[in-house]
Amino acid sequence: MEKSNHRIEFGDFQTPTDMARRICRFLFEQGVRPASIVEPTCGEGNLLLSALDRFSSATKAIGIDVNPEYIERVKNRLVTQSYSHKVRVFQGNFFDLDWGQTFDNLPDPVLVIGNPPWVTSSELASLNSANLPKKTNFQGLAGLDAKTGKSNFDISEWMLIHILEFLEHRDATMAMLCKTSVARKVLSYTWKRNLGLRRSQLYLIDAKKAFDASVDACSLVCDVSTDEQRDQVCHVYDGLFSEAHQSTFGYKNNRLIASIECYEQWKHLEGNGNSYKWRSGVKHDCSKVMELEKEKHGFRNKLGELCDLETTYVYPMLKSSDIAKESIPQPSRWMLVTQRTIGKDTTSIKYTAPKTWAYLMNHSARLDKRQSSIYKGRPRFSIFGVGAYSFSPWKVAISGLYKKLHFAIVGPYAGKPVVLDDTCYFIPCQSEEEARYLAELLNSEAAKGFFESFIFWDAKRPITASILKRLSLVALARELGTRDRIMSFLAANGYSAPPHKQLVLFEREKAIRPRGYDRRVAAHQPVGDRFPRDRRTGHQSTDGL
Repeated sequence: MEKSNHRIEFGDFQTPTDMARRICRFLFEQGVRPASIVEPTCGEGNLLLSALDRFSSATKAIGIDVNPEYIERVKNRLVTQSYSHKVRVFQGNFFDLDWGQTFDNLPDPVLVIGNPPWVTSSELASLNSANLPKKTNFQGLAGLDAKTGKSNFDISEWMLIHILEFLEHRDATMAMLCKTSVARKVLSYTWKRNLGLRRSQLYLIDAKKAFDASVDACSLVCDVSTDEQRDQVCHVYDGLFSEAHQSTFGYKNNRLIASIECYEQWKHLEGNGNSYKWRSGVKHDCSKVMELEKEKHGFRNKLGELCDLETTYVYPMLKSSDIAKESIPQPSRWMLVTQRTIGKDTTSIKYTAPKTWAYLMNHSARLDKRQSSIYKGRPRFSIFGVGAYSFSPWKVAISGLYKKLHFAIVGPYAGKPVVLDDTCYFIPCQSEEEARYLAELLNSEAAKGFFESFIFWDAKRPITASILKRLSLVALARELGTRDRIMSFLAANGYSAPPHKQLVLFEREKAIRPRGYDRRVAAHQPVGDRFPRDRRTGHQSTDGL
């Protein structure tokens, strides 16, 4: 158990010798000729020694590791090597070293090579580990994102970002084994801040075979340069020696793009201020108490208890696994929904549903110890992700966890609206007709192409609300020739363009009125049809609403 915890705490996955040699041979064939080599977390030294074997151009090398036993092993391996006089190996913690001074003492070009820890900050926190950087919001998160799961990060992400920051304005190459999700976050961070990356390449590896780790992993190779030529795209290859790349992601218009090719084809469907708003399902963080199965004589919770509850606060529910199915099953579970809006006082349950209140009080210990900070300072037994939208009779929903784009229609069940768990996203609808129409739009090839521009399928939650809301449904409807229909649904829902947007539309329309413009004729045309189409794309020059 102690050995297992040590491996978790230090993300200890040693690089196999064969893989280390292949990586160094690949870098050599790519033209890398370092004058100095650094391995910040050298472990037993397989990558460090393979690099020294391959790159005779190096005059200095440094190997560092937090584990003194590994340092002794590396020193013993160096004794018989002719290049041992070039190498300095010592025990040290990455987070405590003065990396600025370390790199200042090395000649260019620099090769930083390694396999940093494959462990997250939350995993280390659960072990009460001190092997963590000083706590800072280096990702720049705000609000709930800073309090919830988004603030969790991979230790290697922090390390690689800091290495690239120290290498800025140097002639250097960084070649690191890491999770593909970490590689993207590192590149996104550096692109956003316009650090000096001249070129970035990502080469997929079989982590299961190499490390017995069930994660998507890669070798990330970044060239840093002192010149002004900076590239904000990354080609993805199936392996180190693949001749052609399989895809390209990059950074455009201040966001990370999963597929540059799809983005260029479908970016005209993007729009802000969507009239339809994506919502997330209900978050309660206590499934053993809040999720139930209905039986003849009451409800049974996940603790195995048969509970006598009023039906006032109990709703049929569907989870991600249900929504992801091609044919949605009837709800088999029910959820206890204690509020209709966030922050609503829950003590009224005591009077409107006394048996439900007694049930909550009996399980108050479990509910009160929910660890997420979002519950602090809220009414007792609070939930999140709830509002009038949660109780809409019809919904168009998608799972955030499953690796496919499938938008499902969810209707009422047993005379009640169906609620979704917090791994689902949905658009609330007022009728079956509206839900079927929106599902048809969202399942179109155009919509799928647009979403493919932003979705990284190996992410823990590939589909997010931030991605979904980028699509303008009005622009999509116009693309598919059904703009009038979506506008009729919006009108029925009481939607109208905000005054400032109406003014913008009016001013743009006035500025481009053709000679012979007749207001009486134009009044009978749809708003979007009053604007000319772009000669190159065929798309109208405004997003309409």
